[in-house]
Amino acid sequence: MALIKRFVEWNRRCSYALVRRFPRFFKKLSHQEELRRRIQATLESKPERVLEVGGIDRPLIARGQGFEYVGLDIEEKDECHEIYDRFLVQSVEEPIAGEYDAIISITLLEHVPNNQAALQSMFAALKPGGVMHHYIPGKGHPYALILRLVGPTWQKRLIEITREKSKAATGYPTFFDHCTANAMTRLFRRTGFRNIDIDIHYSANDYFSFFVPAFVVITGFENVARALGLSYFAAGYVISARKPSA
Repeated sequence: MALIKRFVEWNRRCSYALVRRFPRFFKKLSHQEELRRRIQATLESKPERVLEVGGIDRPLIARGQGFEYVGLDIEEKDECHEIYDRFLVQSVEEPIAGEYDAIISITLLEHVPNNQAALQSMFAALKPGGVMHHYIPGKGHPYALILRLVGPTWQKRLIEITREKSKAATGYPTFFDHCTANAMTRLFRRTGFRNIDIDIHYSANDYFSFFVPAFVVITGFENVARALGLSYFAAGYVISARKPSA
């Protein structure tokens, strides 16, 4: 195991050296920056109550900004009750208590078996005129395909070897229900959302930095998909939508 980890670290250093040497080929636009920008714009409108779904102990924002910050997840930790003003332990597919000006999440909806139910529950929990911002990984990226092939048990084992620092935050079962840009946009619209704004991201090559040849091949694949606008193969997308005021 120690030998494998040294091999992985050597490959990762080489991958990052390539990024520094060829930044145009390996360019990466941060989905987190785009998501946080949209959330910050919503916070500037002075909401009364914000719900983060799936954040558990890794929140996107901080409490104490003049609004009630509520968290929701299927599990809880002691830290949850310090991070949020209130914490709900349940699935996002179930009816959500309360009304919210905004609902946010990052890398949650790919883990939800029934995203139609999830969107319906969030739509019902939003106040009229309320807004949602989510980052959702795409089901057509090679990383997503591999996740579905290996399953959660082998996924956890591989993460311990290839991405040890991320093992506490990853390894959950993935379903990728409706998780393409086009399918999710249609689902948002059918649920009743309007002003749907989607920003597609193609870069997830860091998952393959443990092996330089795979890192290079996947980066090339992403660049081709980006150039041709093949959104099905995107790494993920930031999507925002609003509940009608009337």
